[in-house]
Amino acid sequence: MKQRRFICVFTGSSPGARAEYRQAADALGRALVQAGYGLVYGGGNVGLMGVIADAVLACSGHVCGVIPRALKLKEVAHGGLTELRVVETMHQRKALMADMADAFVALPGGLGTLEEFFEVLTWGQLGIHAKPCALLNVAGYYDPLLALFDHAVAERFISHEHREMVLVDTDPRALMRRLESYEPPRIEKWLDREQT
Repeated sequence: MKQRRFICVFTGSSPGARAEYRQAADALGRALVQAGYGLVYGGGNVGLMGVIADAVLACSGHVCGVIPRALKLKEVAHGGLTELRVVETMHQRKALMADMADAFVALPGGLGTLEEFFEVLTWGQLGIHAKPCALLNVAGYYDPLLALFDHAVAERFISHEHREMVLVDTDPRALMRRLESYEPPRIEKWLDREQT
């Protein structure tokens, strides 16, 4: 039996200020099912988390939610998922999602979304995994972050090769194609190591 492939999506438990965010979450959910992936995500039924889960389920896709017991009520755990895994800590949640995932995508979201995305991106930089990490840049939401990445490259805190690890697109289907063709960088993390 063929092993199921999963995209891990990080996104907000809020719907955000723009209708485009909901539309993009719905479109990404449908695109990942069309590409043959299941969804693994934080397990919530609210905000963009609920939108993407509902989109995948509407296409008869597989959705695995992973939620800490303490957040099950706060984030209103989705009751209609293919599977819901309840864990004890945030660390367990992130580890399980990362282990299940074949790739990571961040939709617009807040501190939790950013923290989760940066963790898996850092793991990729360190060579802990070779999975693609992507941003769906809806309505320019991630433009300031991308500018910060470019500033960090200019200031020699991030290498150009590691900056290129961050796949970015505005179209969910195009982003899925980029995930499929991803090649991880083959360089060490450290810049100017001989100068330290």
